[in-house]
Amino acid sequence: MRDIEALLLLAKDTAKLSYRRLAKLQKKNTVQYKYSKQISREMKATADAIIEDEIIRHLIPTGLAILSEECGEISSNSNSNSDSKLRFIVDPIDGTVNFIRGICSSGISIALFDKDRPLFGVIIVYPSGDMAWGGKEIGAYINDISIQVSEISDVSKSVLCTGIPSRFNLDNNHNIINLNNLLIKFGKVRMLGSASISLLQVAKGSAEFYTEQDIMLWDVAAGLAIVEGAGGEISMLPGNYKYSFNVFASNGIVGHNLISK
Repeated sequence: MRDIEALLLLAKDTAKLSYRRLAKLQKKNTVQYKYSKQISREMKATADAIIEDEIIRHLIPTGLAILSEECGEISSNSNSNSDSKLRFIVDPIDGTVNFIRGICSSGISIALFDKDRPLFGVIIVYPSGDMAWGGKEIGAYINDISIQVSEISDVSKSVLCTGIPSRFNLDNNHNIINLNNLLIKFGKVRMLGSASISLLQVAKGSAEFYTEQDIMLWDVAAGLAIVEGAGGEISMLPGNYKYSFNVFASNGIVGHNLISK
């Protein structure tokens, strides 16, 4: 089995370098974008591809498989059977619209999964530069300070972070009714425009529950690992598209009866 600690260090260093590159791109006003031809509500920035190239260039030498938002799957070059299920999952800019329009925060996300199980995640928040990382076996941290989920148990006094992903079917009345029925159970609801940033709120105890339907794996992979590291619980149910999932994350107290399987 690979040295997970060394891979985590690589992911952290890669995220830092990518953050610096992203900051330079925005300083040069290189915020060019277009709408996706496949998904009409999805925006793509030129910076997405540039930062993805930066990340992949540093991860490729490991020989591990990589799944990234922009280029899809890159097969493993490893000859070791013990490594065959390990793969990096990358989102160069989670919250692209936030980045393009200057709304709130976005995140550079790198995760390592063992098949479907998150081992660790690294997120650098843009533009603040705060770095979060963690996993179930290693705890969770922001700027090397330990974080934990909240202990709030009353749903009516809890904060829900959610969103409406580009692939969420707004024409489906069943989807809208289910979302509305969930929203009214919580004391407050926040839509931050970035799944990774939303999951960080659960991990650091600022929110108790996160869910999105048909969210893509690269959007949530790193954040889910960090939530587990902070003592929370996660659930991933298959979505309607390749690599999409119906995702739930909580402080482990709120929301068990809210998950519809």
